[in-house]
Amino acid sequence: MALDRALIFLGPPGAGKGTQAKQIAQSCGVPHLSTGDMFRDAVSRGTDLGRQVKPIMERGELVPDDMVMKLVEERLARPDCAHGFVFDGFPRTIAQATALDGILARRGFGKPLVIDLAVSADMLMRRLTGRRTCSVGGEIYNVYDAPPKTPDVCDVDGGRLVQRSDDRPEVVTERLAAYERQTRPLTDYYRRQGVLDAVDASASVEEVGRALREILKSVKS
Repeated sequence: MALDRALIFLGPPGAGKGTQAKQIAQSCGVPHLSTGDMFRDAVSRGTDLGRQVKPIMERGELVPDDMVMKLVEERLARPDCAHGFVFDGFPRTIAQATALDGILARRGFGKPLVIDLAVSADMLMRRLTGRRTCSVGGEIYNVYDAPPKTPDVCDVDGGRLVQRSDDRPEVVTERLAAYERQTRPLTDYYRRQGVLDAVDASASVEEVGRALREILKSVKS
């Protein structure tokens, strides 16, 4: 299933944007682009940009637009984005959305297709504060809903399970508040353009995936 456009996943932290975006990107044969992953990679490698954003991310705040857009524009210029791409949690502000519209126009893409993944605040807290990641292979667990067989140990490779600093309860609270303040208005922005579809992301991963595939089929037809 070809994409040939920008697909944007909106939704609060913990809505499942990463999981669904990766699956759709793989099925369409296009890159999955997460600014969060890009910045975490920059932090782990100790680049100049990584050192600038590390304290911002640890406080649960949003990275300034100028840093984000520099990263994004460089990424979209790569050949693998020529036939479309899937954004996971970007843009996060109206300013970013407007800047992205300009980039898409310059690169010959039409309007993006935007999916809003909706989940209740209580479920988001459970998903995020319970999330643990394998320090070796990156496998993801949830201590409440998908725990490992042995506490704090990965079932696959025996790696130690760790909690991301931005998944601590006090940071999650700030992340959700920041989303409501700065990112929620994007749903109105894209709805006015007639490119927004909403999906109930409190359902299972499989059910949400089926709903997304139906949306893509309807758009193609």
